[in-house]
This record gives sequence, C-alpha cells and structure tokens, in this order.
Amino acid sequence: MEKPGEMTTLTRVLQRLHEKGFDHELKMSDQGSMQSPDIQKVYHPEDLLIIKTYRFEGESDPSDSSILYIMEDKEGNKGYVLDAYGMYTTHEESGFADFIHRIKVEDREEQILFG
Repeated sequence: MEKPGEMTTLTRVLQRLHEKGFDHELKMSDQGSMQSPDIQKVYHPEDLLIIKTYRFEGESDPSDSSILYIMEDKEGNKGYVLDAYGMYTTHEESGFADFIHRIKVEDREEQILFG
C-alpha cells in the first residue's frame, strides 16, 4: 500500500478509485449540468463537493498535463471529472470552467479517501 503522496500517476489513481467503487465519470451536459450515466443523476454545482484534486504534469509535453477532480454528491456517491490542464482543456462545453469553480472544495487526505 502506498504512503500518502505516492500516487503519482493518473492510471494508479484511477485504479484506486475503481477499487473503492468511485469509478463514476461525470460529464458536462449541453444543459449546463454534470451527469453521471452510471447512476442516472444530474448535478448542479451546489449538489457536488470536490473532495480531492490531482494534477499530473506531462514529462515532456505540457499538453499531456491533466487534472482529476474527485467529487461527492449529497448522498455520498463519489465520482470524478478528468480534464486536460489549463489552456489544453478537453471540455469545450460552454460553462465547464465556471461550473467547476462554483463547486465547494473540501480537500480530504488520501488515507481518509482511500483508507
């Protein structure tokens, strides 16, 4: 088992999320909300809490950088949003950045999140 701070690759974090059952990817809809196809829910920013954020830097190409938001809804369901970092965003949907910035953040320790 890793010590805090040792999950350094996106693949490893996604694997740990899957092991804990947090593998619901949230996607931005055309209506300006987030949706989870896995659990058939639609979310607005006030329905979600960002509980952990990971940033991964590309070794040789800045366009390889990504950000992973781990989120929890009011019922305790956990999911994630994956995006390229900064100007390389993969979310072309209008309002994505504003939506993310409007979600409350509670940065949890890895041992609490994955423990």
